[in-house]
Amino acid sequence: MGSVAALAVAGLSKRYGATVALRSLTMRIVPHEVHAVLGENGAGKSTLVKILSGAVQPNSGTIELAGQPYAPRTLLGARRAGISTAFQELSLLPNLSVAENLLLPRVSGTRFWPEAAGSITRRAEAVLKEWAVTDIDPVARVEALSLAERQRLEIVRALSHRPRLLILDEPTAALPDATWLFRQVRRLTETGVAVLYISHRLSEVRELCQRATVLRNGESIDTVDLAGVKDDQIFAMMVGRAPERAYPAPVAAAAGAETLIEARGLTTGRLRDVSLSLKSGEILGVAALEGQGQLELFRALGGVGTHEAGEVRYNGRPVALTSPRRALRAGDGIAYVPEERKTEGIFGGLTAAANMSLPQVPRIARGGLIHHRLDVAATRTAAEAVSLADRYFGFRVSDLSGGNQQKVVLARALMTRARCLVMFDPTRGVDVGTKQAIYTMMRGFVADGRAILVYSSELSELVHLCHRCLVIYGGRIVADVGRDRLTEEYLLAAAHGHGGAAPLRAAS
Repeated sequence: MGSVAALAVAGLSKRYGATVALRSLTMRIVPHEVHAVLGENGAGKSTLVKILSGAVQPNSGTIELAGQPYAPRTLLGARRAGISTAFQELSLLPNLSVAENLLLPRVSGTRFWPEAAGSITRRAEAVLKEWAVTDIDPVARVEALSLAERQRLEIVRALSHRPRLLILDEPTAALPDATWLFRQVRRLTETGVAVLYISHRLSEVRELCQRATVLRNGESIDTVDLAGVKDDQIFAMMVGRAPERAYPAPVAAAAGAETLIEARGLTTGRLRDVSLSLKSGEILGVAALEGQGQLELFRALGGVGTHEAGEVRYNGRPVALTSPRRALRAGDGIAYVPEERKTEGIFGGLTAAANMSLPQVPRIARGGLIHHRLDVAATRTAAEAVSLADRYFGFRVSDLSGGNQQKVVLARALMTRARCLVMFDPTRGVDVGTKQAIYTMMRGFVADGRAILVYSSELSELVHLCHRCLVIYGGRIVADVGRDRLTEEYLLAAAHGHGGAAPLRAAS
């Protein structure tokens, strides 16, 4: 594979107080290679990315880039040395335009005479065109883009820096289709660039990567040729034991269940005249291609967005879901789990315990102060439900892995004591172990008569977890699929507008 490695890491270690995030990690990547890093959330992948990107410094170990010592202390330093990163938790500035985000910090001009806006736009258009992105307006504000569009912009910005090593951290977590990304990666590696690819989607890893290094508890367990190793062997290396069943055993919905949420004729944004019902004891799925109106539906039911027309009833009574607080006050409450945990789900500067406890502040306060003993007691039960270990309670939530951050978001939703959860793609970008914890939590939540509405970009989740599944196409519900017809093939055809399904009203 070549005598000089694109990247050589030896004995890399990083500690955060008493917590060891990396322990003597060793790996080697060669030019032209797409090399995967696999491991559960908390295995050390995020710490490795931060070290290679210059965001944090290791306690010990060495790194060589193209045979030369490499020890960056800033993101810009890493970029100048030849390493560019597209982060899972997007690093874009939402209040700036696409063009400004794409070109920073390379916007030219002088101290007193900045570059003209037209020049910035033209340069950004050229970059987007070079990487085959023609549907994103360079003058649009980033905050107005969908999550998938922001993900592509993050990737294009990393590509545009002409790196020797490109790091892609869960790059397809928000992409409805990986075809565009894979085309750019293959084009890049043909020129000799190496790619470090982090993903929980093993099928993608097998399609794109040649080798993989498996991490567990901060250590590099092995580097394997993907063509010669089975999925079960990889999972066993990741978790240290034989893999568990991916999905819990199906549970039948309760007979004669009551209707908790009923929407009639909801219209907002891309959503058009949508009606649905969610019953107690039910996990109701939503399948859709990117941008079909599913986000508007979930935001409206969670009290985050508004609707132009239509009505929502909770426990048979009309409710005005004008804010998340109002949604929680409707009967026993509706709790919304948002699409993007970094900007919508967590308070990064607070501890995990504080993030989880926020809905309970009125109940655990005594004389205007939060009682520590009550705080711990209130959070532990919710944390156990999502398999979040106690040792993370005192960590700033921004220092946790993406999977543990998502567990914090879900635990907080449980602590609201809501009877309904409205969850938008809750397993996006998390590992198989965290997914299993989320699946188990969902099944436990509905087992005692509560209910969940869930959108997932992974059709297999909807097929295995849900009692029914709605399919949205062109802003309308085109299919209401019961368990007897619930297959990935059926959902995929309906999501593309095929199968002759007419727009449906709520199923009885």
